[in-house]
Amino acid sequence: MEFFTISMLNGLSYGLLLFMLSSGLTLIFSMMGVLNFAHASFYMVGAYVAYSIARVAGFWPGLVIAPLVVGALGALFERYCLRRVHKFGHVPELLITFGLAYVILELVQLIWGRTAVEFKPPEILRGPAFTLINSSVDGLKMVFGAAPPEMCQAADAAVRVVCSPFPATRGFMMLVALLMLLALWLMLTRTRIGLVIQSALTHPEMVEALGHNVPRVFMLVFGAGAALAGLAGVIGGSTFVTEPAMAATVGSVIFVVVVVGGMGSLAGAFLASILIGVIQTFAVALDYSLIGLVEMLGIKPGAALAGNTLMKLTVSQVAPILPYLFLVLILIFRPKGLLGTREG
Repeated sequence: MEFFTISMLNGLSYGLLLFMLSSGLTLIFSMMGVLNFAHASFYMVGAYVAYSIARVAGFWPGLVIAPLVVGALGALFERYCLRRVHKFGHVPELLITFGLAYVILELVQLIWGRTAVEFKPPEILRGPAFTLINSSVDGLKMVFGAAPPEMCQAADAAVRVVCSPFPATRGFMMLVALLMLLALWLMLTRTRIGLVIQSALTHPEMVEALGHNVPRVFMLVFGAGAALAGLAGVIGGSTFVTEPAMAATVGSVIFVVVVVGGMGSLAGAFLASILIGVIQTFAVALDYSLIGLVEMLGIKPGAALAGNTLMKLTVSQVAPILPYLFLVLILIFRPKGLLGTREG
């Protein structure tokens, strides 16, 4: 039971990190129709900027300042680069963001080096948020923080006790992602700014006639999307690892999330993030071979299937390709995505 609970929480936390990343990309695409290939690079910049600020002023100022810095960089890029090629169509937009990703990667390596940096979370987040204690006698119970050593040791050899701590950094990641989801929903549905943003997408001439500067709205939306990626970078960099390869690690997965959820759908991105996070986390934790999994389902494999080399792979070995298999299935059976409205 503790395996299921901890794996589910790990999957939810990873899924919510993916949502923090994909929400900015979804916001940009829904407003501007631009698939920003450099979005994961803004995630990396957020982690490195927060690391530099944390060395001087601490983690919490970095958590606030780094997304603002990344958002400003994103707005400047839209104003002076992306806007100039917008009139030429989608291909130049894709190419300029693709090129920006390589420029950012080289700049990061020049400034901070090619190896990982030690970006530690604050002291309050370094321990476990809670510990699950599963006893063969007393069952499953939860203790906030780290469990005392005596609670994780059985007095009797016949009693089995397993303690499973859940890191506070992952709990904090989940809290920030949920607060961000709530803030985005309230902004887009309950504020005048959200009304202008949504109207600028469908009726830009009318919005401009009412006195709003539509290009400035687009610039601010692009900056806001980059800032969300920067916020995810601060959380992800301190929780996992801050290195030049961190953008490539999540870059392709967030595009899978956006397509699976539905192009431009924030709710779809949230649903797809959670599904992919949970599926991939459980797959990594399972050590069964594919043939063993088939047998567990009550299916007797034939001789040809049992002797297939691919069927001898474990579920954890094929876990990295599961999001892409999910993407293929979605494109075959529901091209507009889980909650999307666009067919292409």
